[in-house]
Amino acid sequence: MTAKSEIRTPDPASSSVRPPLPSERRAPLLPANDNLPTLVAAEPTAPLKPLPGWASQSPEFPVLEVDPSASEFVSESALPVLEEELIADRLPPFPVPWRHPILCLLWMARTLFGLASLTLLLAIAAAVPLVNFWVLGYLLDVEGRVARSGKIRASFPLLGLAPRFGSIVLGIWLCVLPLRLLAGAASDAALIDPNGAVAARWAGGLFVAKWLMAAHLCLALARGGALSCFFRPIKNVRWLLARWRDHDYWVRASTAIGQFLSGLNARSYYSAGWRGYLGTAAWLVLPSALYGSMHDPEKPAQVLVMLTGGVGLWLTLMWAPLLQARFAAENRVLAFGELSKARELFRRAPFAWLFAIVLTYLLALPMYLFKAVSPPQDAMWFITIIFVVSIFPTKVALGWAYGRSMRRPERAWWPWRLLCKTVLGVLVAIYVFILFFTPAISEHGRRVLFEHHTLLLPVPF
Repeated sequence: MTAKSEIRTPDPASSSVRPPLPSERRAPLLPANDNLPTLVAAEPTAPLKPLPGWASQSPEFPVLEVDPSASEFVSESALPVLEEELIADRLPPFPVPWRHPILCLLWMARTLFGLASLTLLLAIAAAVPLVNFWVLGYLLDVEGRVARSGKIRASFPLLGLAPRFGSIVLGIWLCVLPLRLLAGAASDAALIDPNGAVAARWAGGLFVAKWLMAAHLCLALARGGALSCFFRPIKNVRWLLARWRDHDYWVRASTAIGQFLSGLNARSYYSAGWRGYLGTAAWLVLPSALYGSMHDPEKPAQVLVMLTGGVGLWLTLMWAPLLQARFAAENRVLAFGELSKARELFRRAPFAWLFAIVLTYLLALPMYLFKAVSPPQDAMWFITIIFVVSIFPTKVALGWAYGRSMRRPERAWWPWRLLCKTVLGVLVAIYVFILFFTPAISEHGRRVLFEHHTLLLPVPF
């Protein structure tokens, strides 16, 4: 009898699973460390503004962030510190001098050139009416960055963009210099023989040189404005021919110029400058007007109004830097009305605020000497350099004092608070007393009492 063999259909689930080979066997994974913070995927946010020289790319993957509820390490800082504020514009790491002496020299040269270019950019912008609000917004951003981070290295926004601006200014000046010499020679030839053939040839050569130089400068700027672009005209022509063949000249040129202009943060700085100016001026305009209203010292009513304005200006100048620092750190116009919170900040770090406010008004006094005579408009940028250099450290000091007070949970000892407030009141009173005599030396008279360049626009007039 033949046994019937039973045919079974293999189960697909069981056939797909096989026992692991010896080489594929692994040790079991260790349990996760509970002390580490849990990373959670945050919702994708709007793309950040690209840094100068980098193309704009939208993130393809969600950003991993620390979940505060799953970690025991929670930041106690009351101010949010944006990481891009510390990375985008901070100074590159300083190389070790005895290991990399050449890199150390290059770092120093690049940093000094960047700082000089940034100062020149701010000075030129401060000398232009209405554009100087952009400079005020920049200085407020410096103050806010230091207040939020507590680090001096965060006080140099646009430092990565400043060397490009300096190279553009230096390249244009060097390229125009031979053209100025040629124009001088053509002018001399025209004076010697106005109708001669030599003067006509000089004039024709100057005309051709002007158009060639204009085309060369446009190509150098279209390529990005690097310093080497101004001294390689043949490469600029080759680049133009390549762009002509690819039909992308306007795209590349507009992209290079657009990235440079977008890096200036014109809209945000201009908005912050206007709001900071109006908020601070709202506190200063009334006491300044009363302080400068006296025309006849023999009339007691005018003397009384002047003294009232002096007391009001004294109190305002004591607390205006704190209100402006709070606005710079939080970017809220309503911060100018929170006087009680500003006084609480002073109670937490009285020595820091005493140092910052005294430094602010101490550096402001010598600047009134430059208001005696109004310089020509084309020479205004030279004086604004001095104003920018003197006001910049005061913004850093005020931001540092604000950040220090925000990171102190308790008030200082009351005798120290009383001592600092008394010393500050005496010194600010001396500053207000000196301001009373500034209309006598200023070209604009009593209008100088309304300017307050250390808190408002950083310009002499």
